[in-house]
Amino acid sequence: MVVKMMAAFRTPKRLNRSFAVSFILFAFLAVFGAFMALPLLYAVNNAFKPLDELFIFPPRFFVNNPTLDNFYDLVALMGNSWVPLTRYIANTLLITLIGTAGHILLASAAAYPLAKYNFLGSKALFSIVVLSLMFSGHVTAIPNYMVMSWLGWINSHASIIVPSLAFPLGLFLMKQFIEQLPTALLEAAKIDGASEYRIYWSIVMPNVKPAWLTLMILQFPALWGTDGGSFIYSENLKTLHYALGQITLGGIARAGVGAAVALILMVVPISLFIISQSSVIQTMATSGMKD
Repeated sequence: MVVKMMAAFRTPKRLNRSFAVSFILFAFLAVFGAFMALPLLYAVNNAFKPLDELFIFPPRFFVNNPTLDNFYDLVALMGNSWVPLTRYIANTLLITLIGTAGHILLASAAAYPLAKYNFLGSKALFSIVVLSLMFSGHVTAIPNYMVMSWLGWINSHASIIVPSLAFPLGLFLMKQFIEQLPTALLEAAKIDGASEYRIYWSIVMPNVKPAWLTLMILQFPALWGTDGGSFIYSENLKTLHYALGQITLGGIARAGVGAAVALILMVVPISLFIISQSSVIQTMATSGMKD
């Protein structure tokens, strides 16, 4: 019973649209898509430009004599660092993967009872979550630092990972998606003998895939690009973004290395978006089922 209902939920709807309208819409989106891709294309070309092409005036969009010298210089500079490059990469992956996965699991697990159960204080809790969306990270920076200091987590990866788990937008987004799931689907699973944890993992999470994929796209770049800020002081705990950012402070002589650094920092989040965006669009188009 549950399998049939989930299959019906995931069946895409066919759009009744003429070929001419589809072509015009595609051409319109293609033009604006190409325009938005220009900064990325410019960054890729800059990473392979020699220094004489980086400082030529008027600047050229495309590279004439591509070279890998910028990347070789980056490897040489990082090789002279007393902290190996692999340590920075490991720190960044640790923060990014644990922070992203933990946030998705925590937000979805908290959103499920808020969306499908009317318990005492549920509306007040969700109102607090909505209210917290009004405050930027700059407003909560000092209280966040004080809490991390009281817990003794300053100069540790926990000072970056734990606050990222409580990102309020994740809980809000997951609740809105879970509310769209028909109650009949969950009740049918209970009749079949499924526990609450089984319903959450096998029914709720697959059907709110666009929500947690969107969270992954939002949270992963934010954690990937963190430099530790005022929470991490030890060089052994610093992230890749911090290490590469310090290289670019060398002035004009390191302009080529800076272009290579910009490309490296961009390629991972963009690759993640390219891999997951098709699933987000597809599931967004087929969502919205109501009781």
